[in-house]
Amino acid sequence: MHKDEAKGAAKDIKGSVKEAAGKATGNERLEAEGTAERVAGKVQKGVGALKDAARDALKN
Repeated sequence: MHKDEAKGAAKDIKGSVKEAAGKATGNERLEAEGTAERVAGKVQKGVGALKDAARDALKN
C-alpha cells in the first residue's frame, strides 16, 4: 500500500464523518466540506493505487 492510499483513506473517513455531522445538525457548510474532503480522499487513494501499479509494472 502506497502512503497516498493510506492518507486518502484517512481523508475519506474524516470527510464522511464531517458530512454526517453536517447532515445531522443541518449545517450545510460542514456537510459540503465533508463531501469535498471525501471526494479528495478517494482521488488520493486512486493516485496511490496507480503509483503502486506503476511500481509493480516496472519491477516485472
